[in-house]
Amino acid sequence: MNSVAIAESKTAGTSERQLAGFIDKFDAKNAALIRSVRKVLRKRLPSANELVYDNYNFFVIGYCSTERPSDCIVSIAAGASGVGLSFYYGATIPDPHKLLLGSGNQNRFIRLESAATLARPEVEELIAAAIAQGETPLPRSGKGKLIIRSIAKKQKPRRKASDSP
Repeated sequence: MNSVAIAESKTAGTSERQLAGFIDKFDAKNAALIRSVRKVLRKRLPSANELVYDNYNFFVIGYCSTERPSDCIVSIAAGASGVGLSFYYGATIPDPHKLLLGSGNQNRFIRLESAATLARPEVEELIAAAIAQGETPLPRSGKGKLIIRSIAKKQKPRRKASDSP
């Protein structure tokens, strides 16, 4: 390995450990769901960059064609009340099965009970539509990077009060 590859490998290891710590803040059920959804999305979007935000309201992993948040296709969005799949430009993608929730000008989401939800044909249609409408296409090959973008000093609890240890 050359020095650049070694440096990237160390950074990736640090980022993965940091990400694991963010996920560990959740109760066991939501933590397992986040990990399983991430695994499915990583396989579905191997060349996408993962942009991670551990913000006040939500923990988010965005899958983007570049390192810019505006090139986000979908995101895992998690809070104490559960995990969702967020479509950054969901207000403009076709939703013939009326699955998308939310009423904002841009974002829409679906609630995830399990990673198997992602394999449903109507959900796959939404993901394919989100990929197709992206201004910047996903790279045809290669592996996306894990990038920790933001960590809020103050955050809402990641577990419901009744779930606290």
